[in-house]
Amino acid sequence: MRIEEMRMVGIVKRFPGVLANDHVDFDVRAGEIHALLGENGAGKTTLMRQLYGLYRPDAGKILINGVEQHFNSPQDAIRAGIGMIHQHFMLVPSLTVVENVALGLKSSRGILLDLDRVEKRVRELSEQYGLKVDPKAYVWQLAVGEQQRVEILKALYRGAALLILDEPTAVLTPQEVEDLFRTLRQMARDGHALIFISHKLHEVLAISDRVTVLRDGRVVGTRPTHETNKSELAQMMVGRPVILQYERPPAQLGEVRLAIENLVVGGDRGHDAVRNVSLEVHAGEIVGLAGVSGNGQRELAEALAGLRPVKSGRILLCGKDITHEPPGARIALGQSYIPEERLRDGTIKQFSVADNLILEDHHKPPFSRKIFLDFNAIREISERLVREYNVKTPSVDTPVKNLSGGNIQKLILARELSRRPKVLIASQPTRGVDIGATEYIHQRLLEQRQAGTAILLISEDLDEIRALSDRIAVIYEGEIVGIVDGPSATAEQLGLMMAGVREGGQHHLEKIRL
Repeated sequence: MRIEEMRMVGIVKRFPGVLANDHVDFDVRAGEIHALLGENGAGKTTLMRQLYGLYRPDAGKILINGVEQHFNSPQDAIRAGIGMIHQHFMLVPSLTVVENVALGLKSSRGILLDLDRVEKRVRELSEQYGLKVDPKAYVWQLAVGEQQRVEILKALYRGAALLILDEPTAVLTPQEVEDLFRTLRQMARDGHALIFISHKLHEVLAISDRVTVLRDGRVVGTRPTHETNKSELAQMMVGRPVILQYERPPAQLGEVRLAIENLVVGGDRGHDAVRNVSLEVHAGEIVGLAGVSGNGQRELAEALAGLRPVKSGRILLCGKDITHEPPGARIALGQSYIPEERLRDGTIKQFSVADNLILEDHHKPPFSRKIFLDFNAIREISERLVREYNVKTPSVDTPVKNLSGGNIQKLILARELSRRPKVLIASQPTRGVDIGATEYIHQRLLEQRQAGTAILLISEDLDEIRALSDRIAVIYEGEIVGIVDGPSATAEQLGLMMAGVREGGQHHLEKIRL
């Protein structure tokens, strides 16, 4: 079925205590890439899940080629020519590409499999859209970018004329993003209608024909992409002007505060997740650690924080060997840690805002006097930090679980930075937070840099790494493949290194696919 136009009119979707979509109008036409842009919680994914039959609208209409549709399940949407590529892939790792494509579909041979016919069609689609993938390969053998191609092939095989892509670039290298964009442009030229969900402004401007911005469940506006820019879109998303370029004077390097020497750290699956890593961070600089998710960043951060044992090598903090010291000893020496998992490792969600702000220092003055907590001091200091770090909370007695992700992150930032750390390990500090909170966190990190803190910034967001870092180290399969100057590093250079190509162009491992 060819979809000339899909329109969503007056869509309303409520959840307990939340109006997720408030009379939303949205449309997409054949041959067009229409971006749906907004902060986390703006209602983007909720809107698209109604189009794909995962949710039913409380009010409003969905029309395809002018005919009203009622989708009770994804099967209904698929039959109408709609496909969706989810942020987390829906593939079975132990099956081949062809088996994943055929999964759930009737065979043309009754009780006999027709995988040979499926394979032939998969190869045709791969050729047509430049989706390079081995149909006979097992999914577990494929790189992340290749797995995404399998998801697109699945949708095309099922006859998708309209394709929804939910944050499709979240786990891709820059080169894989460009490959994806080439495929999407070809699909649009062939008459497909594409909806591209994102919060990355530069990608939206690069790939889309039109942009619709959602804020708090409502449509703020729709613009032809060639008539808008990053600043306007950011202001539409947040409701105020947003700083996108930071003033960053040259780093004034002090002594080496954090030294990592030949570090080896085990992973959760029995293999070494960090292999022979050496790195130095000076006072007054931000060193960014870039890499695609799952290349040892989490294990390295946990080892530096004292949460994961080190197999071999050394970690020196201000010249003192802390390799096997517990977290408390590192905190006492001046190290702060912003963890990747803010609810699991950064806070106790049942505790109040005030309790979480004093977690690491509750036994010291001014929070305690000998064996007794000073509740007046705790409240006074907590309220001051909430004001200073713009943490939106009804009171300091509110349980942390009731706060939004961005405000939990600001709370952790307030706790860690108020101790005036000598070394800061910031792991994915803006993951899952909106553009307004991201701007705030970036400015605080730059303030710490100016104050002389040594900062190791671990992030999978290449824009964040490039905006903040004085030097950038790239990690691939647990090893540092190169260290480059931050201000002069290009996305292409970093992307190649993130795919395992060492400085100078040599492949890190033979199995790397580019």
